[in-house]
Amino acid sequence: MPQPTCIVLVVAAGRGERFGSDLPKQYLDLLGSSVLRRAIHPFLDHPRITGVRAVIAPGHENYYQAAMAGLDLLPPVIGGATRQDSVLAGLEALAGDPPDLVLVHDAARPLVTRGLIDRVLLALDQADAALPGLPVVDSLRRVEAGRVCGEISRDGLVRAQTPQGFRFQTVLDAHRRHAGDTSVTDDVELVRRDGGQVAWVDGEEDNLKVTRSDDLAIAARTLGARPRRFASGLGFDIHATAPDRPLFLGGVEIPAPFGLAGHSDADVLLHALTDALLGTIGAGDIGVHFPPSDEQWRGAESGQFVRHALKLLAQREGRLEHADLSIMAERPKIGPHRGAIVARLQELLGLPPERIGLKAGTMEGLGAIGRQEGIAAQALVTVSFPA
Repeated sequence: MPQPTCIVLVVAAGRGERFGSDLPKQYLDLLGSSVLRRAIHPFLDHPRITGVRAVIAPGHENYYQAAMAGLDLLPPVIGGATRQDSVLAGLEALAGDPPDLVLVHDAARPLVTRGLIDRVLLALDQADAALPGLPVVDSLRRVEAGRVCGEISRDGLVRAQTPQGFRFQTVLDAHRRHAGDTSVTDDVELVRRDGGQVAWVDGEEDNLKVTRSDDLAIAARTLGARPRRFASGLGFDIHATAPDRPLFLGGVEIPAPFGLAGHSDADVLLHALTDALLGTIGAGDIGVHFPPSDEQWRGAESGQFVRHALKLLAQREGRLEHADLSIMAERPKIGPHRGAIVARLQELLGLPPERIGLKAGTMEGLGAIGRQEGIAAQALVTVSFPA
C-alpha cells in the first residue's frame, strides 16, 4: 500500500504588530537563520513529508525570498486578512492536486522536532485531525479590571500547539463551510464543529510560539542548548595553467599572465571547497552535480557550485561552522589578494573572517606546480547537524 502524501502549510502571513519590530517576527534572526526558516527546516528531510508550502502576507515577497534562499519549497501562497483566510488560501492552492494529509504549522514556532511531527502523523491513522498540546498545570484565575474575581478549573485543559494534522479533504471542507467565522481560533476547532474526530497528542515545552521579544531570547537559549553532531569534509582540486584564460581564485580575478584550464571558470579553490561541503553529507563530488560534459557549465562562475552545495547542506539542516583552505601555487603571489579572497568567501559562506582560514604556499620549484604547470587547492570544512 503506498504511503499517504503529506504537504505542510506553514502560515507566515502575520504582520507581528504585538512583537514591536519593524521587521515581521517570522523574518527576524534566530541564531543565524530566520524564525521562519527554522520553523520549516524540520519538515524538509522528514521521510513522510511530500512538500512544504508557506502562506505569506502580500508585500512580504522580498522578505520571504531572502529568508528561504536555497531551500526546496513549493511556491508560496499569498494569505488573507485573518489566519483562517490564510489557511484556506493555502488549502485551495493544494486542491488541484490534493495530498492525502496536510499539516498546518505556525511560522512563529521555530523549535518543532521530528518526534512531534511523527506523533501527529501517527494519530492521523485513526482520526480526522490531530492536535498537539500540553496539559495546563498552573492554576487559572479570571481577572477583570485588574482584580482576581474567580477560579477556572484546569481539568481537561491543554495548551494547543502546531503542527496540527488533518486529512486534507476533511479540513478543506470544514474551512469552506465556515469561511468568515471569526469565532474560531484554529483549524482543529473547525473540523471538530463539523463532526470530525480530533485526536490529542503530547506537545513539547520547547515548541514555544514567538510572540514577544522575550520569546525570541528564550528560543535562542533553547536552540543553543540542543546537542549537535559534527562532520568534516575534505576537498582537493588541481588545474593546469592556460595562457589564454583569466585566473580566478576564491571568486576573485587575480592579475596573472595565465589562468587555469577547465570547463567552468576553473576556480580551483572554490572547486575544492564545493567537494569538501558535499563530502559532509555524502553527496558525491562536483562532477556529479556539474558534469564537464554539460555545455551549460562552460565558463560558469564557480560560486554557484558552492551555493548549490550549501543549499543541499541546508536541506539537511547542516550548519557550516568553519572552513580552512590552502592554495598551492608557485605564482602569482597570493598574499596581496588574500583580503579580497577572504571577503568573497565571507559572502559565499556567511561566515565571519575568524572562521575562514586561508593559506598559500609554493612547492619550492618541485613538481608540476613548482614548474608553474598548474595550481592546486585543498579545503577542510567543519559542519554541524542537529543530534
